[in-house]
Amino acid sequence: MSTIYAQDITDALRYSQSEIQGTARFRALSGAFGALGGDMSAVSANPAGSAVFSQSHASFTVSNVDTKNNTQYFNGLGTSNESNFDINQGGAVFVFASKNSSPWRKFTVGIAYDRTNNYDDNWFAKGTNTNNQSIDLYFLDYADGKRLDEISAFDDESLPEAYQDIGSISGFEHQQAFLGFESFILEPDDINDDGNTTYFSNLADGDFEHDYSYFANGYNGKITFNVATQYKDNLYLGLNLNSHFINYERSTLLFEDNNNAGSQINFIEFENNLSTVGNGFSFQLGGIMKLSPEFRVGLTYDSPIWYNIEEETTQYLATDGVNGFIEINPQIVNIYPRYKLQTPAKITGSLAYVFNKQGLISFDYSIKDYSKTEFRPTNDAFFADQNSIIANTLTSAATYRIGGEYKVKQFSFRGGYRFEESPYANGFTVGDLTGYSLGLGYNFGNTKLDVTYDGWNRTNETPLYNVGLTDAAVIDRTNSNLTLSLSFNI
Repeated sequence: MSTIYAQDITDALRYSQSEIQGTARFRALSGAFGALGGDMSAVSANPAGSAVFSQSHASFTVSNVDTKNNTQYFNGLGTSNESNFDINQGGAVFVFASKNSSPWRKFTVGIAYDRTNNYDDNWFAKGTNTNNQSIDLYFLDYADGKRLDEISAFDDESLPEAYQDIGSISGFEHQQAFLGFESFILEPDDINDDGNTTYFSNLADGDFEHDYSYFANGYNGKITFNVATQYKDNLYLGLNLNSHFINYERSTLLFEDNNNAGSQINFIEFENNLSTVGNGFSFQLGGIMKLSPEFRVGLTYDSPIWYNIEEETTQYLATDGVNGFIEINPQIVNIYPRYKLQTPAKITGSLAYVFNKQGLISFDYSIKDYSKTEFRPTNDAFFADQNSIIANTLTSAATYRIGGEYKVKQFSFRGGYRFEESPYANGFTVGDLTGYSLGLGYNFGNTKLDVTYDGWNRTNETPLYNVGLTDAAVIDRTNSNLTLSLSFNI
């Protein structure tokens, strides 16, 4: 085991974003519930929503998630699918009505589980890189300026031993340079000088065949403890205390081939595996006010999430060329120091118009400044550098959600639309998101059954690596969900 640092902007953004999850009714309105309440997942959007319930209530939700990725990398096209079944919501609210003439009409307490993000995903990028971009640039970037004796094995030291020692003493960047040197991808300008700090590649210029695979699984969830109250007839106030948890695994694998004249390396295989667990805390404050029997407004403040995160990685590298087949398989688990991540806060304003008991229309607007995401401690030089990259690369992003519901006897017909702006200042590394939803509900009296289909589309330009080989695969991602909820009064 070795102890190193290697967090970057992709980690920060991954744990700062959330998806629309929760009950089928909530998803049917595309999450536009900030001024409505009266739904278990609406409580996760605005904690005042639990005080809208007239009696104690519980709900449970299951869903099937399907993700389709259409990928383009230079002249290569690819399609992949990922489908899974989840229990993504469950919770209950208990209503305690006032028995005297107090203006505080009721008090509610609740507990709920919500899956806030699904990380199950896979895609591949395959094509001919005609930009003279090879994975050798990844290792060259990390080797530049580092002494040869700091990135090479001693005469009596095995490659796994050297990989471990270099990681423990010098860290992630030196480890990557070590892989490049010992696999013969890199060559020092003066191999007889331990103080050498400049390197060149043993791969000649030209085209490179790339076959890159990305596999991920896991989720982000939260358990919410809610308290809320109703003041007189028109004001609802609430507080959520949220306990968050992360479970995420990712594996990437690159095969690179070239037949360029003068190349001493013609084949490279590079594998990276990441395992992440974490926990965090946040709170929410919210209010809903009835301006008239029909018109309601809501306001919610979501605090930052303060995470503690632990990560482990493993790596594998193999090359083939004039020096024969070289394999570096350290079988070493790199254990990163536990680090802290603070995600940005979010503010949501909401409007809703209720047509007696016939139907409703609702709108939510949220703003979140992703450039405020921070690794901590901020006085750490590595984290300070990453925070500067985040501040200069990410930006504020708004989310617009609109939903409607119309009731016919026991049936409820629902629909929604949402638009989320890109969190990247350039607008295309992660593109804008467009989503829609359709749902149907049936009221049995004390029990309700709801079903919803919702989907979204987003196009990303994802670099294969953040260093060196930064040519991007264009990924057109379509997500489809079928959600079923059962809710009942207690």
